[in-house]
Amino acid sequence: MTERVLVVDDSPFQRTVFRDALDGSFDVVGEVENGAEAVELFEAHEPDAVSMDVVMPEMTGIEATRAIKDRWPDAAVVMCTSVDQREKMMEAVKAGADGYVTKPVDPDDLVPELECHLG
Repeated sequence: MTERVLVVDDSPFQRTVFRDALDGSFDVVGEVENGAEAVELFEAHEPDAVSMDVVMPEMTGIEATRAIKDRWPDAAVVMCTSVDQREKMMEAVKAGADGYVTKPVDPDDLVPELECHLG
């Protein structure tokens, strides 16, 4: 069975990049633009993994990761961030993030990073 992934990023362009990178390896169950929507959609679909942006409006990726991991500790959450946000990545790890990739995202990095935390 193909693992299911939720894509979370406030940029429509980035969501398209992530969806295209994941196509063929995962079933993308949804795409949302902020952390609050991520938690709602995660509850509705309970995907196996999430690709999560760090900086977003309404609820950050760190807050959303904490909320998801509190309720679904086995969910794999891979943060997607720019290189200059290393401090934010440390916060994300404390919130329960399993891994990260840097933007611009290379599909050759994203897919193996997700697979690593799913298997």
